[in-house]
Amino acid sequence: MLQLDQVDLSKLTRLADAMVGRLPEQLTIGLVGTLGAGKTTFTQAIAKAAGIDASDVTSPTFTLLSSYQATMAAGPIMLHHMDAYRVHDEDEFLALGVEELFDAPQTWVLVEWADKVESVMPPETLWITIEASDRRCFRFECQNASVLSTCDEIVRSLL
Repeated sequence: MLQLDQVDLSKLTRLADAMVGRLPEQLTIGLVGTLGAGKTTFTQAIAKAAGIDASDVTSPTFTLLSSYQATMAAGPIMLHHMDAYRVHDEDEFLALGVEELFDAPQTWVLVEWADKVESVMPPETLWITIEASDRRCFRFECQNASVLSTCDEIVRSLL
């Protein structure tokens, strides 16, 4: 498990820029954290780094899914922002068509409250747990060794 401590807005922006610049063009990110931890703020930073107006990115708590055309270092992608907070169970989440999103090439899927639907998230999900405290902390876990290695390089560059 990797950890990045004392993540202020400046470091958050640098983290998002590095992730968009270095991670693969197909990725699922599971965001975990309490209410107000910064899941949507982090998604806005990712969106901005991918050429999307951050003010267009809001919490999809009621819409459940928002999609955006984005650009990464590797080229154009679709960025899907989902929220599982109001989803009752995994079946309801799957009914949204998430499996097709997870499998789509040139696609990033960011899922807030992903721990509520952990059993149906892809095995290679990049899990980011955000701890809201005086020293906001980001923890990274992933079964994909290449993604985790890249995250390790990114975290080290921000220390």
